[in-house]
Amino acid sequence: MFDKSGQWIPLETFDDFDNALSDLIELWSSTDKTATQAVKDAALAHFKADLEAAALTWIDNRAKSKKYAAIAIELEEFETALKDGSGPSPTP
Repeated sequence: MFDKSGQWIPLETFDDFDNALSDLIELWSSTDKTATQAVKDAALAHFKADLEAAALTWIDNRAKSKKYAAIAIELEEFETALKDGSGPSPTP
């Protein structure tokens, strides 16, 4: 996700993606002043781009490909919840 200076830290391992998805959901539910819509949109876009790159990297490795596909499914469910308005509720 983003470091303290606001720079995106590229996601590379499955654990990076797993942890970052939780962080992304937490970010979208945050009411912190720094969690602006622009920051949320940027985090989502970076996450999706990194996930797509990882999926392409591991396309020939069935086991790893399945793991990244599972993250993609969770991300899709999260995005659907956002669109339906049933996404994460803001936390103070």
